[in-house]
Amino acid sequence: MLVGHLGANPEARYTKAGRPIASFSLATNELWKQQSGKTAEHTEWHAIIAWDKLAEFAQQYLYKGQLVSIEGKIHTRSWENKEGIKGKTTEIICSGVVPLEWKKE
Repeated sequence: MLVGHLGANPEARYTKAGRPIASFSLATNELWKQQSGKTAEHTEWHAIIAWDKLAEFAQQYLYKGQLVSIEGKIHTRSWENKEGIKGKTTEIICSGVVPLEWKKE
């Protein structure tokens, strides 16, 4: 479970089979006091993937900067591009999303 702010509006598309998918980034922040007494902060960025009804919900109701709660599982995938260079990414496959604030009209 993660609570954070969206880094951008969700990008929605459809697979060749017609299945909806949406992707977006989520920033989570951590604050702590150092021994010196100064406050330190770390922001972690997470790649979120939503499928089917959650993808449609994300596209319609989520927006950049919005505070949300995400539930999901970690998924790591590897690939190789046309030049033979291998890559690896870790994503959160979303199984639930709760907006903690709504657009202000």
